[in-house]
Amino acid sequence: MISIDLIQSTAETLMDKAAIEIPQDYLDGLRATAAVEDGDLSSFVLQAMLENYEAAKEDRRAMCGDTGCPRWYVKMGNEAVVEGGPVALETALRQATANATNGVPLRPNRVHPLWRTDHDNNVGIGAPEIEYGFEPAPPGEGNWIDLTTVHKGGLFGTDYRMLFPSDGIEGIKRFYLDSLVAFGKRGLACQPAIIGIGLGGSKDTCMVLGKRAACLRTVGDRNPDPEIAKLEEEFRELGNSIGMGAMGFVGKSMVIDCHIEVGYCHTGGMQMSVHAFCLSSRRAVARIWADGRVEHRTDPDWFTPYQRRETVGWNEAHREAAE
Repeated sequence: MISIDLIQSTAETLMDKAAIEIPQDYLDGLRATAAVEDGDLSSFVLQAMLENYEAAKEDRRAMCGDTGCPRWYVKMGNEAVVEGGPVALETALRQATANATNGVPLRPNRVHPLWRTDHDNNVGIGAPEIEYGFEPAPPGEGNWIDLTTVHKGGLFGTDYRMLFPSDGIEGIKRFYLDSLVAFGKRGLACQPAIIGIGLGGSKDTCMVLGKRAACLRTVGDRNPDPEIAKLEEEFRELGNSIGMGAMGFVGKSMVIDCHIEVGYCHTGGMQMSVHAFCLSSRRAVARIWADGRVEHRTDPDWFTPYQRRETVGWNEAHREAAE
């Protein structure tokens, strides 16, 4: 059984790490981008960002004054048993969020949409968001949970459009470029950013796919579908060809990387969402085992083959019967 006290203490450590320590994959991507940026103001911003990340780590202070909206992704091994059950788990994550808001500290960004009520702890109705995933494992090896905290910035760098099959890849490109230009001109995303694209599903799942693509994959990671992987490479280059650089200044450093995730959709539509994970790409991950071990990392490893499974047993049987 996985200790609830260990879950909460680990969650608080993750909140601290995410706010202060930039993930190495994003840092490497930013350095590579800075090395080729030739826009004067964009180059200045990139160098200032790199210096800021070092200062944040040295001083143990949050890397950005706007610490985003903390959220949790919980992936559970198939045999995971949590002390107190899922309600205790969610209570621990909410308490960890409140404690970290006061202790790191984080900016209390969560308010009621109408009354603007602010509890000064980033906790409220539906906040922080908690999403779940599950993973098969060999017998005796699945009693663990992965906690991933993401302090999601670039929240206004998000858009959705219902495309149609006839729009094709060119329609996807048009909406992608429209979105990036709007983000840059209006200062909505604090780029350079990891851009996540969701394709398909229904409207709500399309938004979820795009946000996961932005927040839960590392720079340089590619979709296992080779054709989608090619699109990711193409869209990264395309995003850096529009004449915008860091923070919307003239340059060529709009996109650190582009990730695409897909879901089956209605035959008549092709939903698309675009999400920017801002220049403070804040995420931290830990696996907690029932025996008390805690293993920290920065790669959420969310999109395993199980998460992207194409079919289930019923579909295979149905296909064989149809043939």
